[in-house]
Parts: sequence; C-alpha cells; structure tokens
Amino acid sequence: MSNIVTSVGNGVGEIVLDRPAALNALDLGMIDDMYRVLTEWGDDDAIDTVLVTSSSERAFCAGGDIRAIREHALAGDHAAISRYFAGEYRLDQLVADYPKPYVSIIDGAAMGGGLGISVHGEIRVVSERAVIAMPETAIGFVPDVGSTYFLPRLPDGVGMWMGLTGARVHGADAVDVGLATHFVESAHIGAVAEQIRLGAPLIEVLGGGPDRPACTLPLQHIKEYFADDNVPGIVGGLRGAVGDEWAEQMVTRIDAASPTSLVVAAAMLTEGARSMLDECLERELHAAEQITTTPDFIEGVRAVLVDKDRDPRFDPPSIDEVDPELVARIVGLG
Repeated sequence: MSNIVTSVGNGVGEIVLDRPAALNALDLGMIDDMYRVLTEWGDDDAIDTVLVTSSSERAFCAGGDIRAIREHALAGDHAAISRYFAGEYRLDQLVADYPKPYVSIIDGAAMGGGLGISVHGEIRVVSERAVIAMPETAIGFVPDVGSTYFLPRLPDGVGMWMGLTGARVHGADAVDVGLATHFVESAHIGAVAEQIRLGAPLIEVLGGGPDRPACTLPLQHIKEYFADDNVPGIVGGLRGAVGDEWAEQMVTRIDAASPTSLVVAAAMLTEGARSMLDECLERELHAAEQITTTPDFIEGVRAVLVDKDRDPRFDPPSIDEVDPELVARIVGLG
C-alpha cells in the first residue's frame, strides 16, 4: 500500500504525501514510488506541472524514516541502509533536474528529507505555519539530502547555523534566505493549491501577492558567529558572548548535538560550497553509510526519536575530543 496518492488533471500531476501518522516521514516505498511517478510524468506531454502537497495538517514532510535506519543499523543490515539513502538521494537529484515546473506547498513542518523533495524544486510555497530545519546533528547524523549543496549557498553563516544547531526557520523567513520562493498566508494556501490543480498559469497564481512579513531572523548575529567553519571557534565565540540570550540559546542547541556530527557537518558544508549537487549527494551517501555505523547515531536516534528522553550520551562528549581520522573517514577525505 503506497503512502503517496497521485492524480492527473488539467495538465497537472499531483503527488500527495499521505503518511500522516508519521508526519509523512519518507519510507523507502514512498521514495521509490515518487521516483517512478516523477520519471513517468517527466516524459508525459499531457503533464505540464507537478504539484507536491501533504495530507497532514501538521507537516509537509518531517524527514526520512530514521527509526527504520536505526533498526537496520542495530541489525547490521548495512546494505539496507545504503539502499535507502541511495534511493532518497537519487530522488533528490531528479527533483533538482526536473524538466517541468515542480511546485511544493509547505504549510507545516519540512525537515531533513522533506527539504530534499522541495528545496531542489523550482517553486517552494510556504505559509506562516511552515517550519524548516535540518536537525540531524542532534541525532548523531549529518545534514544530507543535498543540503551540503544548498545550505552553503544561503546568506553568510545561515547554512552553517542551520546545519550545526538544527535551528528552525519559520514562514516568510524561508523566502528571505532562499529556502522558499513564495509566501502565502495559510488561510489562502489551499485556494492557491486548488488554482494550480485547475491549471491556472503559475505566474497568475503566485505573482503579485501581498507583501510578506518582515524577516525576523537575526542575520547579523548569524553572520557574526557562523560565517566560519571552525566549530571550536564558533562555540568559543558563542560562549564568550556573555549576556547575549540568543548566543546562549545557540550554545544550548550545540551542546545537545553529537560533537562528532558537528565537526563532520562543518567539514561537509565546507566541501559542499565548492561542489556540484551530484558531488554533494555522492559525498553524503558515503557519510551516511559511515556515520550510521557509529554509536552516536544509535544513541542520538534513541534519545530523540525512540525513548524521547532527550538525554543522549555521545562519545566523545566534547568537540575537543573528536577524532580527526574518524571525521576524515566519514567525510571521505581520508
């Protein structure tokens, strides 16, 4: 039974992500089904536009099926892990290369894998309910789904900030930093999707809308602290900002993350800044295969997604103790 629903009409092919109990977390079946359908539609002259929506009121897509990946890791089934991530990244590349307008409607959470099937597309419509994040370091994993390509291309420091802290970008702020292309109020986003389904020209549906809210992100703070890729330096700067509440919040986020994942993430983003998307995805596949064999991945997913005690015991427990050789092996530089 598929967890996507598809329909075609008025020159529009629609994919509805339909796994609401899991906030549309992408299982391998969803990934394979989306790839097959998008491949068919790409060659179908009757389809001019692809629309991707969600059946969940809470989420567009909360990410990949990381619980299942952890189960594979515990069972030592590394081939299953490779199959999953290879399939997911193949889908992300297809979205990036898609020959027709690809429209995502994000009226809720879009995290991890949810960004892989949206940010690479041509049009990303968000509402004030949109919550966008790459929270992988908190579970002992690494930013992936091509994020090591698109995060470094955001405004100064924003990608490193998101990749290290898992910070959430809300609503219209996603447009301001380039993660989304259009803002529509949630009360009207259903009507916008319906106009697209009816075949209305995208320029008429999405052009000339009301001004979006002003950016709420502390971009100067982000640039000041996260424009570098030196993790100890970033953390040292934040800790030294005595009395700065925002900096203290960022330290709290970083302290909750896997030290190894933090150092790997920074290295991956640095490499991604000078790589093409396909190179980033290839590097991410290697990193995913490597990092899922580490105790930090097992422990991080347990603490955040399984037991939900939010009290992981990462090893090593500090950034200064992270093994450079392990980082190089995960990133593929050694």
